Order: sequence, then C-alpha cells, then structure tokens
Amino acid sequence: MTRLLFLQILLAAFVFASAVGVVIARHEARQAFIQHQAELQERDLLNLEWTQLQLEQATWATQARIEAAARDRLGMIQPGPDRIVYVEGRTWAR
Repeated sequence: MTRLLFLQILLAAFVFASAVGVVIARHEARQAFIQHQAELQERDLLNLEWTQLQLEQATWATQARIEAAARDRLGMIQPGPDRIVYVEGRTWAR
C-alpha cells in the first residue's frame, strides 16, 4: 500500500512539474513573440527613415541644386561660348 501511495505521489509530482514546464514554455514563447513584433516595428521605422533619406539625398543631388550651390557659395559662373574649349580625344590603345 505504501508503495502504491509513493507511486501516486511521484506521478502527481511529475504531472505538476510537466504542467509548470508547459506554463514556462508558453510564457517564453509569448515573450519571444512580443520581442519579434517589436523588432518588426523597429525594422519598419528604419525602412521608412531609409526611404526618406534616399529621397533627401536625391533632392540634394539634383543638377539644378548643384549649379545653384556652385553659383551662390563658390561664386562660379558658366563660361560664355568664346571661353569654352573643346578637346578632341583619340581612342586609347593598350
């Protein structure tokens, strides 16, 4: 009789330990899912920022903007037709 009682207590302990293990595993899975969702949101924000930076770079690199900066900040002017020299090149041979 005591052996049967011991076996029942042992099985109950195993069932309890298994239940605790399931609860812990579910909790860790939820925490991992929450972390994953946060990382996805951060990725989306970084992608949005990257797109905005590419648009800003394209805006700053337009030909008109570069010409205006050269004219305003550097005092450069476009030379007249009489000051332009065309150099004819030949094909390079190796």
